[in-house]
Amino acid sequence: MTNYNTTMTLRARIDKALEYLLVLLMGSLVLDVVWQVASRYILKNPSSFTDELATFLLIWVGLAGAAYVKGKNQHLAIDILHSKLNPLQLNHMMIFINFLVILFSLTIMVVGGSWLVYTRFVLGQISASLQIPVGYVYAIVPLSGLLMVYYSTDDIIQLAKNYKTLKRA
Repeated sequence: MTNYNTTMTLRARIDKALEYLLVLLMGSLVLDVVWQVASRYILKNPSSFTDELATFLLIWVGLAGAAYVKGKNQHLAIDILHSKLNPLQLNHMMIFINFLVILFSLTIMVVGGSWLVYTRFVLGQISASLQIPVGYVYAIVPLSGLLMVYYSTDDIIQLAKNYKTLKRA
């Protein structure tokens, strides 16, 4: 019997870690919003931090979720051309699309996001209610970008392997 953990690919391990992170974030978000509503309408004493925490959790859920669905290739896409292309052309198009995703993720999310995080820490910006450095909130931007770069690179490698078999056909 093989050990499940040693047979998992790096991509599968990242997927599993993202799944756990997203479940934790969504669960925390639900609890936060429930507490916000309960404290406001039942206790008549609204909690001061819940609105800001919900905003920060939503940022993390949105960006971590975007990386996760990129890894699963379940992101929203316009697929009008897919049915009109032969398999070799479709393979070329998917490689091109993944290069565009890498370009965007590296320039905007990794470089721009890293600059955003760095400047928030250097400026010492603190959130109003939670009193935490805002750089931690924005840290998900370059992290999500790196994950998307990894997934797109892995997809290109798989598509290149597929290209060789399509070329022979």
